[in-house]
Amino acid sequence: MKNAMILAAGRGERLKPFTEFCPKSLCKVHNIPIIEHHVLNLVSAGFEHLIINHAYLGGQIRQHLGSGARFGIKISYSPEPPGGLETGGGIVNALPLLGDKPFLTVNADIFTDYDFASFSLPTHSLVHLILVKPPHGAQGDFGLTTSHKIENSPRAYTFSGIAAYRPEIFQNMKNGRYSITPLLRQLANNKKVTGEIYQGTWIDIGTPERLRLANQTS
Repeated sequence: MKNAMILAAGRGERLKPFTEFCPKSLCKVHNIPIIEHHVLNLVSAGFEHLIINHAYLGGQIRQHLGSGARFGIKISYSPEPPGGLETGGGIVNALPLLGDKPFLTVNADIFTDYDFASFSLPTHSLVHLILVKPPHGAQGDFGLTTSHKIENSPRAYTFSGIAAYRPEIFQNMKNGRYSITPLLRQLANNKKVTGEIYQGTWIDIGTPERLRLANQTS
């Protein structure tokens, strides 16, 4: 895979007051914006083209990252209307930029040391998800069989926000605002989704407390 999408259109309501005047993907961990950590890691992994969607204060993201030239990568932007298009609608809106080959997506509001260079999409799979243990005893999203198939129950693991997709799964999806979760559950029922568990650093930066926690990591 050479193309990756960073999902950065979220409003960041729970991260106030940090997001009053700043998109949440520009909140800093170790003095570097969260989204820049992803850009640097994806560049190191050999990706050549990044697509970044944005809505709330998206101009600040464009201003900070620019064309990607200073990072050694091409960056394209997929603007969305106020309120954003959520995960499913955001990916479908960006398909003309993503191309016809499998691509990786990563949520902009997670902090992780996941090695994107190790990521691969199995040949028999339409989607591959990276899973983590649910934080603080929360309910998970999916189960995982011993043959690495994603199942809808038991919900033992949380979707990390890192995934790879084959673009053909979006062929019949309409433009609009919607989550990708229903499509994932449908494909999981058809045993077309695989996954693996990641046990390294992973923090969902959804609240000021989680942002402080990320800044305390080494």
